Amino acid sequence: MTRIPNQSTFPIVGIGASAGGLEALELFLSGVATDSGLAYVIVQHLDPTHKGMMPELLQRTTTLPVVQVTNRLRVLPDHVYVLPPNHDISILNGMLYLSRPSAPRGQRLPIDFFLQSLALDRRHQAVAVLLSGMGADGTSGIQAIKEKAGLVLVQDPITAAFPSMPQSAIDTGFVDIIAPAQELPQRILASFQQMTIADMHASPCTHSVPSGLENVLALMQAHNDQDFSLYKKTTLYRRIERRMGIHQLGHINDYAHLLKDNPQELDLLFKEFLIGVTSFFRDPPAWNSLRDSIFSTLFQHHPSGRALRAWVPACSTGEEAYSLAIIFKEALALHPPGSRFSLQIFGTDLSQDAIDHARTGHYPEEIKESVSADRLANYFTPTETGYQIAKEIREMVIFAPQNMTQDPPFTRLDLLLCRNVLIYFKPELQQKLLTLFHYSLMPNGVLFLGNSETIGTTTHLFAPLDAKARIYRRLEGSTHTLNVDFPTRSRALSGSTSDSAPLPSVPNLQTLADQLLLREFAPAAVLVNVAGDIIYICGRTGRYLEPAAGKANWNIYAMTRQGLRLPLSRGMQQVMQDKGHIQYNDLSLDEEGKTYKLDLTLKYIEEPAPLRGTIMIVFTELRAPHPETPQIPLKTQSPIEAQLEKALRQAEDEIRYLREHMQTSGEALKSTNEELQSTNEELQSTNEELTTSKEEMQSLNEELQTVNVELQSRVDDLSRVNDDMQNLLNSTEIATIFLDSHLHIRRFTKQATQIIKLIPADIGRPLSDLASHLHYPDLAKDAAQVLSTLIVSEKQVSAHYERWFNVRIMPYRTMQNLINGVVITFIDISVAKHLEAELRATVAGHLP
Repeated sequence: MTRIPNQSTFPIVGIGASAGGLEALELFLSGVATDSGLAYVIVQHLDPTHKGMMPELLQRTTTLPVVQVTNRLRVLPDHVYVLPPNHDISILNGMLYLSRPSAPRGQRLPIDFFLQSLALDRRHQAVAVLLSGMGADGTSGIQAIKEKAGLVLVQDPITAAFPSMPQSAIDTGFVDIIAPAQELPQRILASFQQMTIADMHASPCTHSVPSGLENVLALMQAHNDQDFSLYKKTTLYRRIERRMGIHQLGHINDYAHLLKDNPQELDLLFKEFLIGVTSFFRDPPAWNSLRDSIFSTLFQHHPSGRALRAWVPACSTGEEAYSLAIIFKEALALHPPGSRFSLQIFGTDLSQDAIDHARTGHYPEEIKESVSADRLANYFTPTETGYQIAKEIREMVIFAPQNMTQDPPFTRLDLLLCRNVLIYFKPELQQKLLTLFHYSLMPNGVLFLGNSETIGTTTHLFAPLDAKARIYRRLEGSTHTLNVDFPTRSRALSGSTSDSAPLPSVPNLQTLADQLLLREFAPAAVLVNVAGDIIYICGRTGRYLEPAAGKANWNIYAMTRQGLRLPLSRGMQQVMQDKGHIQYNDLSLDEEGKTYKLDLTLKYIEEPAPLRGTIMIVFTELRAPHPETPQIPLKTQSPIEAQLEKALRQAEDEIRYLREHMQTSGEALKSTNEELQSTNEELQSTNEELTTSKEEMQSLNEELQTVNVELQSRVDDLSRVNDDMQNLLNSTEIATIFLDSHLHIRRFTKQATQIIKLIPADIGRPLSDLASHLHYPDLAKDAAQVLSTLIVSEKQVSAHYERWFNVRIMPYRTMQNLINGVVITFIDISVAKHLEAELRATVAGHLP
């Protein structure tokens, strides 16, 4: 196999295994090439009290160095790292960190814990491999891997000794490759080799990728009418790369060609685009804020009661929609309103499979890690395989498939939850959706975003109710004109045909008169917002305004001609402060040797409501211009007057220069501010990507305990078997001593203490050091001989108090047929010996 080319960060493979995992790991490592350029980290469920032997066992099957992880160990390519017992493992910046679990015998999921950190650290170069095992450890981890465009492989459940863990991963729909354990290494390497070729020939920086990506998105839209063009390109391209790697295609155009004749692959790519992570009550403090304060505020806004409406777009499999219903029920109990309230929730998603799952309202047992016991008892019904949503909660939610970027939205909403969805969209789509959400909400409606999302530049639409929880209130009377791009699948009117001619509109007399008056007699005017941005122009304003040189700028301060800048700037400040109006009379404006006289009027708009907060600027020309003629001085100026006039002109020039310099500086500052805002949006986007998985980490410490319940059950079973064996030995009333290969005490029965002076503290002591009632000085010597020759020794030995014992020494054999000590049994034959002695005496007395 070919080695992955050198990269600043090389791929790391996280391998999870549990019951039956040793054999699967040996098969996997036997197929790993010595120069693959990948690193392998093995996380297996181990008994926390036993010494780890995994490195020695695995080293037999591979030539790669197999290392047991130590804290702060740097990961190197072509190495295998093994988790030591009784530790959790994570990775940060290519370095492995060990931590002690808070409850060693509790419910822990170490595979999920590591895969979550691996997804954050290696992103698209993270690989998850799940092998044989019981339980569902790793299922949450692979979701984090897929969210970062990583690769997920599982062992074919048919070949696994325990198929539960691989099958649980397959059921999520996030698995890329399913194959026998020995074939998985070659499939990993092939996928990365194809992606490397794709990076070299179709880098996002080249012109071919936008073309190839656009072809793929066009095929997707033609196949199922879904438009992904405003999704973040890096996310889409990485998910396409993953499918290219699976098909071993080196160029995105080749993949587009494959899609043309493969509807099934289009369906798979569509599901790849829709991969998301959700759970009940993500970010609990935010939900508590919604319950404790937001709902009580909604109740106060409607003292007579009402049926509240809520919309949860991109609801995935329904957890957040049901969480909202439960929170509403709890809010009713905590803040009982004086009137009757109900809540109707609309949950929508692009995936039909997700909607079907949400409608069933059935979830696996793992939800008990994020849902409290009280909520489980009050709002769920236990089933054989998990929990079913209670009927009263289920009836509050209506699920339906919908694309919130293309389909009409729900309206007249009191509450809108769109959490951790906007981070996948470009800023222009984020802006469009936030404007649409403002349109959909009722006055004082509530918008609930994810903890890695903000309202961005739409501060004129929403005000924070709880900024930390990302809960906002809809604002009224915005100073911006709202251009709501109402999404519809078709812009054509229903019932219209292509060959039907539009009906001519007949204007009435009033409309014609109004148009004539505006055109011929109304003064020129502009409508601006408080920042000076021009919103609307009425009439011909070219005499008073002109575009500024450079980048297009529709700000009134930049476009006003020289003679009007000072009164306009002063008037804008005063009007905004007083919220009234001001008028400047008989202003002069020079243009191309002509002087114009005009009045300038500025008025703050209060009514109508849609224009509230704007300013109307009216230019009223007084008389026709006349050529500017030089004035003849009536008398000769004195030197002092000439000096003062010169100083005045210099002051005017200096003021003009300062104004122009201030304007230039203001424009530069605005340009810099726009660049900083753009940089801030990029940083925010990066932060959104970095924090996408952080929300799941808050509940991972509890989720990491599921599989160890099964392990604890096995330990309990082992303890019961041990108790049964101990009772069996005691019930036989045969004194028994178990010695190890060094003839040290390993275990003994209660009856043995009556022959040899044994106490529990003697375990581990040599047999020869212990006092005995037996007249058997060669006991230790005979035991050593049996251990050496494996020949059973059996002798009748006397003891104190005229007792006799049949001493039998046998080798101790393990289940693997290995000799690991000896077993000594002492059977009391005193009665038989006494009877034998009496019989001998009787026989001797009858002899002549």
